[in-house]
Amino acid sequence: MSLAAQDVAWSAGGQPILRGVTLQVPPGGVLGLLGPNGSGKSSLLRLLAGLRRPEEGAVSLDKTPLSEVRRRDLARRVALVEQQAGTEADLSVAEVVRLGRTPHRGLLDAWSARDAEVCQRALAQVGLVDKAGRRWHSLSGGERQRAQIARALAQEPSELLLDEPTNHLDIQHQLEILDLVRRLPATCVLAIHDLNLAALFCDRLAVLQDGRLVAEGAPGTVLTAELIQQVWGVRAQVALDGPDARPTIRYRLG
Repeated sequence: MSLAAQDVAWSAGGQPILRGVTLQVPPGGVLGLLGPNGSGKSSLLRLLAGLRRPEEGAVSLDKTPLSEVRRRDLARRVALVEQQAGTEADLSVAEVVRLGRTPHRGLLDAWSARDAEVCQRALAQVGLVDKAGRRWHSLSGGERQRAQIARALAQEPSELLLDEPTNHLDIQHQLEILDLVRRLPATCVLAIHDLNLAALFCDRLAVLQDGRLVAEGAPGTVLTAELIQQVWGVRAQVALDGPDARPTIRYRLG
């Protein structure tokens, strides 16, 4: 069943951020969260990850409320890559990625060949093997983003949540990371701004506006010119060849 939110609401500083959102994350696919800045995408991801508790409603994992799941068990299942992740410690890229193994190791467990294999594979998946010895603070924004994704992959999650995973990345690495996400043997939820990339790589889309879920479904049914005008306030032409095709969006000025 994977992750599900049922009528969740959450606020910050007395301002409502999410209002009655109900969402079932399809197991095994890629769900894209869309919406303007401030629509609640990041907050919903943090609720799904169990980092925040909803003020109303509930989030569940395989029908079990997250409040009843042990933190260690949850960390073995769900990984979150946040948009602005950082560390004050002077760590290397390899050491950052090794942090992903924490939920799978006891306090006194020795570092195993299995741990090393998983971390090396994660570095290779994001193209950072040659930068494993680099210090975190010497990396570019895009390299830090890829290192954090590698850390999450080292966690070996069955549910992977990503907040703007293409942030800071050039177009080549955007396409490579999203293609990697699509091929992972995991359920993935990603918040993303680029509608064309969302249409290309996501199996389903969920659109938030002012903290409410206003549309959910396949890219070809969700991304209409009418919805884009309603939610983002821009005019667009949407090309769709057949009911199962991926839409292509061209924006119009004036």
